[in-house]
Amino acid sequence: MNQRDVVFPAGRRALYERNRYSPAVRANGLLFVSGQVGSRQDGSPEPDLLAQVHLAFENLNAVLAAAGCTFDDVVDVTVFLVNPEENFEKVWQVVPQYWGEAPYPTLTGVGVTWLYGFQFEIKVIARLPL
Repeated sequence: MNQRDVVFPAGRRALYERNRYSPAVRANGLLFVSGQVGSRQDGSPEPDLLAQVHLAFENLNAVLAAAGCTFDDVVDVTVFLVNPEENFEKVWQVVPQYWGEAPYPTLTGVGVTWLYGFQFEIKVIARLPL
């Protein structure tokens, strides 16, 4: 089996190793980023929804930066949201702050019933810088 080209953000490697997954993997000019949540440094959920969304984006940005990417390099986004009927408009107050200018990446939104104690998760695919 080929060795995966894994990207770890600074200071969070133990969290990913404890949970047995890679934060991101480089392959064929793309960066595949695992779902990022609004976890605190110790891995626990940030209880406030809007603060959790901000923190999820900050965690995402840390993974992107570790690979030399920015949010401008993101081409595809999937968001998962618990109780979207109640939380969608609240979350969407925060999300546009991170999109940047048009054209925007593609987006798939998924309503879910459980996210391991979190209310919001975002995963992306980004193109790696040449």
